[in-house]
Amino acid sequence: MTEPKDATAKRREPGHDSSYKLLYSHAAMVRDLLRGFVPGDWLAQLDLSTLEPQSSSYVTDDLRDRADDIIWRVRWGEEWLYIYVLLEFQSTIDHWMAVRILTYIGLLYQDLIRAEQVKVGEPLPPVLPVVLYNGASPWTAETRLEPLIGQGPTILAPYRSQQGYLLLDERRMAEKDDLPTRNLCSALFQLEGSRGVQQALVILKALIVWLSAPEHDSLRRAFAQWFVRVFLPRRLRGVSIPSFNDLAEVYAMITDNVDSWADQWEQQGISKTGHHILLRQVHRRFGEAAAEQSKALLDQITDLERFEELADQLLLCADGEAWLAALRAATTKP
Repeated sequence: MTEPKDATAKRREPGHDSSYKLLYSHAAMVRDLLRGFVPGDWLAQLDLSTLEPQSSSYVTDDLRDRADDIIWRVRWGEEWLYIYVLLEFQSTIDHWMAVRILTYIGLLYQDLIRAEQVKVGEPLPPVLPVVLYNGASPWTAETRLEPLIGQGPTILAPYRSQQGYLLLDERRMAEKDDLPTRNLCSALFQLEGSRGVQQALVILKALIVWLSAPEHDSLRRAFAQWFVRVFLPRRLRGVSIPSFNDLAEVYAMITDNVDSWADQWEQQGISKTGHHILLRQVHRRFGEAAAEQSKALLDQITDLERFEELADQLLLCADGEAWLAALRAATTKP
């Protein structure tokens, strides 16, 4: 789905979303997502062998096309249950996520009605909306729509919209270190939270074993593309990463360069930690708007000494404007 022309449009990283979407276009990833991270015994009622990808391109009446999210359906007894996966791969938190979910599910229903997959007199299929978030700061937006709507007169209560979504905050789950074992999504979440090359190699080696069967060829390629397009560039800034289509080749490349890359990899991991801590403190002191504006500026700073200076500066700033001014000044220092 193409973002509306508002503040949410800046949250996408071109080229990154496509790699994640490629991963979750495989039934094995969606199956592990459901098995490992969706709560409730009701999952035993799903026939996961029936997972089918669905079109996620819907056009509203004002012709705004939305085509970035992933929709699957799966048999739940005699009915189809739709799994709507909204991929959020930025550290910026969307305060209005519940509103977006309400809109997108409405578009899904419109599409099903127009395609006559639902006839008059038949119930609309249930939808499980899942938001995957891998940002540095903990998710703070409401996961239900109701708290975002004013109370109004009592007579309006029956007409208040209701909508929620299942939030999976990947980094916080990985930090708890209690993720499901032998799970593809767990491996992805752990990789995103990893800070050292050796830790990443252990997880990568496990993925190679899990995906060794011929039927996983396409998913192995998808993981390889994610490594070279998303994972490695974030940890090895300025290093030219060749393109590979096989995880074993990625593993060999990393092990061949582990000595020359280790320091930079570890340094980037430490920088990411400092980045996360500063953003969290900015959010606590000056609010969400200041934290959102800080993110892009902090992305430009990788020097540990500069992070320490900024941490001291954060304690001295009286308000968000003073902090942002100090942060902008830090990004221009030679």
